[in-house]
Amino acid sequence: MNYYNEIKDKLINNEIYDKVKDYSKERNIVKTYFEISKLLSEAENKYGDSIIENYSKRLVTEVGKKYNKRTLFRMRQFYKVFSDEKVSALLTKLSWSHCLELIVLKDINKINYYISTTIKNNYNYTEISEKILKRLILEDMDNFLTEY
Repeated sequence: MNYYNEIKDKLINNEIYDKVKDYSKERNIVKTYFEISKLLSEAENKYGDSIIENYSKRLVTEVGKKYNKRTLFRMRQFYKVFSDEKVSALLTKLSWSHCLELIVLKDINKINYYISTTIKNNYNYTEISEKILKRLILEDMDNFLTEY
């Protein structure tokens, strides 16, 4: 018996299991938050802007403090940006953190570009955040130079 190989195989199998589990968990989070964001958007259309504040107070007490007003606003913003069916299908391949980074773009063409780039290159959310930030800085510099 080669103990080293057996130990290594067990560790590798565990790593694979953790990655699959993490991927499945992230897909579920994105799917759930997308569904919640749709409901928030519909509730806001029906009951007005204050509904998010009212819901957040209740959810913080009943479910947990991470469901505060800021989180619910980001979920609603998430739906407004990603409600296009073609885009939302791709979102299940990204984490919630990736999605939050993409919200800032607002331009659907840029969002699609970064979604496909992230999937193709397997970027984590820090890497995609840096790429988006660099692009936004360059665009700001171009706009500044154009004005002067």
